Amino acid sequence: MTATNPSADERPQADDRVELPAAAVPSGPYANEDLLPVPLAQRKWTTYNFAALWVGMAHNIASWTLASGLIALGMDWKQAILTIALANVIVLVPMLLTGHAGPKYGIPFPVFARAAFGIRGANLPALVRAAVACAWFGIQTWIGGAGIFLLAGKLFGDWWSGAGQVGGYPWTQWLSFVIFWAIQIGIIVRGMETVRRFENWAAPFVIVGAIALLVWISIKAGGFGNLLEQPSSLGWGSEFWKVFFPSLMGMIGFWATLSLNIPDFTRYASTQKAQLWGQSLGLPTTMTAFALLSVLVTAGSEVVYGTAIWDPVELAAKLDNWIGILFALVTVLVATLSVNIAANTVSPAFDLSNIAPRLISFRTGALITAFVGVIIFPWKLISSPQAYIFTWLGTVGGMLGTVAGILIADYWIIRRTKLDLADLYKPRGQYWYDGGWNWRALVAFAVGGVLAIGGSYSNVVKGVKQGPFPADGIIPSLKPLADYGWAVGLVAALVVFYLLTKLAPDSRSVETVPEGSES
Repeated sequence: MTATNPSADERPQADDRVELPAAAVPSGPYANEDLLPVPLAQRKWTTYNFAALWVGMAHNIASWTLASGLIALGMDWKQAILTIALANVIVLVPMLLTGHAGPKYGIPFPVFARAAFGIRGANLPALVRAAVACAWFGIQTWIGGAGIFLLAGKLFGDWWSGAGQVGGYPWTQWLSFVIFWAIQIGIIVRGMETVRRFENWAAPFVIVGAIALLVWISIKAGGFGNLLEQPSSLGWGSEFWKVFFPSLMGMIGFWATLSLNIPDFTRYASTQKAQLWGQSLGLPTTMTAFALLSVLVTAGSEVVYGTAIWDPVELAAKLDNWIGILFALVTVLVATLSVNIAANTVSPAFDLSNIAPRLISFRTGALITAFVGVIIFPWKLISSPQAYIFTWLGTVGGMLGTVAGILIADYWIIRRTKLDLADLYKPRGQYWYDGGWNWRALVAFAVGGVLAIGGSYSNVVKGVKQGPFPADGIIPSLKPLADYGWAVGLVAALVVFYLLTKLAPDSRSVETVPEGSES
């Protein structure tokens, strides 16, 4: 078998976790306090912490509306829930595989990527991941601010909701955006321990809020209406499967970005089991239950208001007492904060720090993320989802599957989870490759990326093309792969990287050791 020999400075523990003694802590241009391995004494996250993290991230406006998109495609509610459940079980697998390096070595995603891409090359996947996160940070911040604006209008009246406009929006909506933006920064700059504490109490609070919404609408409706009786227009035959597989890829893509940077969180795990069980209990169960909850609440809204209301903020705005509206306002605030801080701020903060460790700390990276989230004009992006959210972010997001394939091949198949912890921070060490870049990873990234997104196409509705891509695909021969981009990119990159590493190994990075050798 092939594996990386560990450094003599490493101190493996009985539970397979590794740390470096204080005298061997790396320094130099590729290390700073935030990128260094987390000491064992500071790895405190338990199973509950990881389950709460996923509950907090899953309970947001975007995931609430996932089932509605599938039902709009012709599925019934049972088919929609099945698709969402299966997708989250599938995406859990790479989540756990990449997450393993966190508890074992205490390292964040960009440092973990150095083993496969090279110490400098790791900036490529880190920047791609950061670009997606920065964009979504701005979009989610605008969504959160819009939720505050709408519900606050119910409390304060016309002077708030009908305030004078600036740039096409009431100045009170801009104020809501700024307030929501500032709250997030106030939490994230206090560090990961504050994030952990926030997610701990945010998770049960949002659950209570969602259940309260269900109880309110079910009492008001006295039943759940026609939505639950609505048959599938696709059936269970060939028409269903044509829609199912692309939809499944879309649902997998919802959390595919987190399958890369999950070491940013698992590096704080108290044990390997804590992240394994916490994520397994938190992700697929929460997403499935939340989707079911959204279906039931929406079905109740159809009875009460004569139409299905999928937007929870719009539904909450129909409450007729200020206590309920205030509770809904706080719930929306906490739910959106929870997902945006964890999913869209932590990752780019570490990724940007990795570019220039001496100049950019975790907090500085978070502030850059927040700044970029404003200057991309998220209010314009969300007004043109076809051109940006579903095209640019979907395309770049598809590229991330290739990164997952490379990381899994390198860490699990080639190195058998054995890394030289100190060398991840050393120039001209075994992860330096050629000038800090591993050409094998770059080739695998390019091949997987072309196969994943090369067939990207735009649908044509009534003779009008709905996006920027050609109707036949960028590369017509690859169009059949376009709807399966994330999976295609992952598998292709994994295979290409493995073959290149075996056929042209780097002598400094991969050494042959006897079968059964211990780290």
